[in-house]
Amino acid sequence: MTQTSASSGAGNSPRRVLFASLIGTTIEYFDFYIYATAAVLVFPQLFFPAGDQASATLQSLATFALAFFARPLGSALFGHFGDRVGRKATLVAALLTMGLSTVFIGLLPTYETIGLWAPALLALCRLGQGLGLGGEWGGAVLLATENAPPGKRAWYGMFPQLGAPLGFICSTGVFLLLTEFLSDAEFFAWGWRVPFVASALLVFVGLYVRLRLHETPAFQRAIDNNERVRLPMLTVVTKHPVTLVLGTFAATATFVIFYLMTVFSLSWGTGALGYSRQEFLILQMIGVLFFALTIPVSAVIADRRGRFAMLIAATLGIMAFGLFFAPLFSAASPLRVVIFLALGLGLMGLTYGPLGTALSELFPTSVRYTGASLTFNLAGIVGASLAPYVATWLATHYGLAYVGYYLTAAGALTLLALLLIRRPQPQL
Repeated sequence: MTQTSASSGAGNSPRRVLFASLIGTTIEYFDFYIYATAAVLVFPQLFFPAGDQASATLQSLATFALAFFARPLGSALFGHFGDRVGRKATLVAALLTMGLSTVFIGLLPTYETIGLWAPALLALCRLGQGLGLGGEWGGAVLLATENAPPGKRAWYGMFPQLGAPLGFICSTGVFLLLTEFLSDAEFFAWGWRVPFVASALLVFVGLYVRLRLHETPAFQRAIDNNERVRLPMLTVVTKHPVTLVLGTFAATATFVIFYLMTVFSLSWGTGALGYSRQEFLILQMIGVLFFALTIPVSAVIADRRGRFAMLIAATLGIMAFGLFFAPLFSAASPLRVVIFLALGLGLMGLTYGPLGTALSELFPTSVRYTGASLTFNLAGIVGASLAPYVATWLATHYGLAYVGYYLTAAGALTLLALLLIRRPQPQL
């Protein structure tokens, strides 16, 4: 290692690296989830024409999907600079993009005030969220894994993944507090804006932590050895197309199950099943605890048995869970709903924990930011962007059992990709 390389990585203590990767994704997912929650509880009433509630909800969920189509653009944009300029500066820019978009949502006038401009501006801000998250995830994973010691890459790589359940718990907790202390009139008048605007404080914390980091040793070596490529996106598409496609489908079931267990279940539970907003958010928070618990478990297994072995086992569990989707998701028994959410989100943790490390190891350092980010976010389009919409349509027209079949089919597609993908030799 060169002198430059050594000095670059020297200041990145394990504690600082892991905290920086965790705090950033926690903030990003907090921003993302408050939108997901509001897309079900708030936006149908405030940002779309009054009329059929089901139609307004579907329109709101359509704006939710926009971010997933923006995320690959964020992967290409931030991935280019992440592979050319560095992980640190790109992570700061991604966090700012996501944070500012979220704050602007909290300041938007409603449909009653500006008419059709309201959903249009909401969609624009949602695109900004997608761009930011498209660049955030890959950089946070690389920040952790490229600083990891041998034998602990999955363990380090799971810290950014923990941002997902922590962000969800924080966002859901905020909405629960607002529900508890505000009347419905106050909540819809101004209360829903609080978490969006308050996220600015979290962004400042994330910026402070990340600006104190040094560049990762792996990327510094790429600079020292002149390994950077001029157009990382073009290199990924032309030299790693099979890896890109198989990696995308290998992550698809992860997205499907998560957005069925969060956005769809909240919409269906508070609508068709008749749970109150507060009741169902509490049940979801219990389920998310199992999501958080199984992420480190899966990382330990992945370091010992292999990333893809863990992913295959979790995918088989997801396929089986899909067959029990309808019987467990019942209005008659809150306990059964808790079991349903705990099982589904626990399986999500088992597949999500090693996913970042597995995808990052598929690509060489010179294009790793772009490749891992693009793979992950293309999977978001395939697996998550339309999942709440498709599930709502299937449940409305054919019943909840078909939502479970949809999940099982997604698991089968992911299983096939995992079996076909070439097992990489870690290059970190």
